[in-house]
Amino acid sequence: MSSFQQTLGHRRYIFDSLKSLLAKASPARSGDELAGIAAASMEERVAAQLCLAEVPLKAFLEDALVPYEEDDVTRLILDSHDPAAFAAVSSFTVGDFRNWLLAYDTDAAALSALAPGVTPEMAAAVSKLMRNQDLILVGKKCRVVTAFRDTIGLPGRLSVRLQPNDPTDDPRSIAASILDGLLYGAGDAVIGVNPASDSLQKACALLSLIDELRRRFDIPTQSCVLAHVTTTLAAIEAGAPVDLIFQSIAGTEAANRSFGISLKLLEEAREAALSLNRGTVGDNVMYFETGQGSALSANAHFGVDQLTCEARSYGVARYFQPLLVNTVVGFIGPEYLYDGKQIIRAGLEDHFCGKLLGVPMGCDVCYTNHAEADQDDMDTLMTMLGVAGCNYFMGVPGADDVMLHYQSTSFHDALYLRQVLGLRPAPEFEAWLESMGVMRDEQLQPVSERHRLLEGLLLGGTM
Repeated sequence: MSSFQQTLGHRRYIFDSLKSLLAKASPARSGDELAGIAAASMEERVAAQLCLAEVPLKAFLEDALVPYEEDDVTRLILDSHDPAAFAAVSSFTVGDFRNWLLAYDTDAAALSALAPGVTPEMAAAVSKLMRNQDLILVGKKCRVVTAFRDTIGLPGRLSVRLQPNDPTDDPRSIAASILDGLLYGAGDAVIGVNPASDSLQKACALLSLIDELRRRFDIPTQSCVLAHVTTTLAAIEAGAPVDLIFQSIAGTEAANRSFGISLKLLEEAREAALSLNRGTVGDNVMYFETGQGSALSANAHFGVDQLTCEARSYGVARYFQPLLVNTVVGFIGPEYLYDGKQIIRAGLEDHFCGKLLGVPMGCDVCYTNHAEADQDDMDTLMTMLGVAGCNYFMGVPGADDVMLHYQSTSFHDALYLRQVLGLRPAPEFEAWLESMGVMRDEQLQPVSERHRLLEGLLLGGTM
């Protein structure tokens, strides 16, 4: 284990390990302060960043932050590392890597080829040297495309997860929210319901509800009930119409154990979903959610800063070739991301790290009501991530999730982003919206026309 030092003025800063150096170089956030690993001052943070810029990328292959023998995530990251892909940057320091990523001639093709050679720790390290605009620029250059019944992540496209949650899993409420979202052009990422309980019976009923609606109108999208992976496996065994396997994941074996999962279980679930062969244009069948602070909240972070732990969760996700991954960036609370400034920075970091690793990143741009943040902060982050090429956002009725009790983004927010940035839904879904009369000539129909369509639907007719 190496130590590092940096002199600023008349003061010398010593960092006793790569793990400590990474933690001290992180932008300020409450979670690292809670863990007792954050820089004590801005000057110490700058010293750590200067020192980190000189660290060779190869060091992250030689100095595991979480011991290889004790952690299956570390083993997965190192055992699946692609030396041939890494060769393009193998001689670089972290600072060199930043400069290369920002260079004009480092394009989407180069970044795609590099992705299997980048470890999560490398991605996290270089993000700590970047301004927000740097994270946006490189995120924009990274393109990760996935598919199941439609194609997500193409240039010029922005998808939306239609999130019709209800505190009692009332099927009428959920169905009404789905119809509302579809008429706003939402739902091309997934129609995904968080169940109020982990009941197998409820999960199967919700899966059947969404699938019946999807088949009735031949909607080219995918459904998901965001139950625990073991519940979804049981639903498959019961014959329920399962499209995607959902699971929250984290960046250490111990944190994943706190979620009641293992890498072996995720592999089993993926194989089960693939065996159903329900996709039409692709076979990406996994949906993962993550969030900075999850490993710390489980006391399973091993002294690693929360950004690096988060990046390690993308290393897990990458292995399982998911359709969707999103960081639920402000959901865990102000103990980990204190205010709007920290949430905005974390969202940009997460998107950058995931995309650099070749992960199809979306973001739940959100906050809890006890955080020092508001919807203006979320507008800022959402717009910045839209510019950065984020694959998808959440679409929650009124932006207020009445079941999970947090503030997210609405159908209207996604519509705003598509308008202001000239983005469109996934191509297969857009064609369906046009065929149903929800859109005309790439534009959403007026509200009055969409109300007419909804009335016809509720009366038992067609859209």
